[in-house]
Amino acid sequence: MASELAVAGHAAPDKIRKGDPKRDRGNRTGFSTGANSAAAAAAATLGLVHGRVPDFVDCVLPNTQRVRFPICDGWTDGQRARAVSIKDAGDDPDATNGAHLTVEVERLPGASGQIVLRGGPGVGIVTKPGLGLDVGGPAINPVPRRNIGDNVRAAGSPILDAGDGLAVTISVPGGDEMAKKTLNARLGILGGISILGTTGIVRPYSTAAFRASVVQAVDVAANQGHTSVVFTTGGRTEKCAMRCYPALDEACFVQMGDFVKAAFQTAVKQHMQHIIVGAMVGKLTKIAQGLSVTHAWREEVDRELIASAAAEVGAPPDLVAEIRAAETARFAAERLAELDLAVAFHRALAERAIRSLRQRYPGPHRLTVLACNFEGVPIVTVEEHELV
Repeated sequence: MASELAVAGHAAPDKIRKGDPKRDRGNRTGFSTGANSAAAAAAATLGLVHGRVPDFVDCVLPNTQRVRFPICDGWTDGQRARAVSIKDAGDDPDATNGAHLTVEVERLPGASGQIVLRGGPGVGIVTKPGLGLDVGGPAINPVPRRNIGDNVRAAGSPILDAGDGLAVTISVPGGDEMAKKTLNARLGILGGISILGTTGIVRPYSTAAFRASVVQAVDVAANQGHTSVVFTTGGRTEKCAMRCYPALDEACFVQMGDFVKAAFQTAVKQHMQHIIVGAMVGKLTKIAQGLSVTHAWREEVDRELIASAAAEVGAPPDLVAEIRAAETARFAAERLAELDLAVAFHRALAERAIRSLRQRYPGPHRLTVLACNFEGVPIVTVEEHELV
């Protein structure tokens, strides 16, 4: 596998930085901070293996796609190596566009093939529970964490097979300033940005082009004669919904992302008879809040709504108070799951979401909400006719 991470000798193309003239907005995809981190980590590891950091590296993304990334500012002294991959977010107005994902890899003699992942300056530190990450650790999400490890393992097999290990430290110069443009501080992620990405690809969820693609997808389903549509907020919820509704054609499944209003208005216009929504706890809460766009930068999650749902299903008063003070809906979901209240809690949120959707988007259609967990596994399905 390491030999497949090709080293190319030609010069890197011009890089796109944050200060460059504004590009035409459109539908061009980019790469996540996790993908760029994996590319820089692979390049630095190759520097240790071959004695020279490559100018380009082929990196396998979490979605299994192989992409060639330009690398800059590489160096190695034989014991350590550094490489930089500059993020291009495509047409998404991403606060981390132009970030220099900088990775230093150090050889750990006698570490028995172990790979240790660390956060350096500019990578946020997790200070609160509810994010699915260790408190006190770097804000490197599970999928990019695995992907970085996989690429380093592939590139560094000669070192690892020899019985040594590798320490991988990710830094982002200026990451603390970039983080001020995000909700990281409110989520308890301090001092830098998060290393994110479930597929490695950034799609322009925040652009008019993506909103238009949602409308188009519903139109396509209607034009094919389908009367049911399944709106999901992302890839994991879509896979969950597809498993739950195997009889529906693939055209019925539409990733609406954050665009609830655009999705529902189009479905009502196209006279869809059955509208199903698949979501995890955070987006489900924002749908229950009645938000037209559920993007994290638009509006915070309604903690009072979450707390009331928790109290309704029997959460102890002290836990309800903790939930009311927490910054994420995930905190509530995880704590209530420990009390075997996950199904009841998600049902309560789903009922609130259905009532909100019915009020905002009236019509003869039937509503269903499918609540999924963070692994894309169904928790509960709530039909509108079940509501009292």
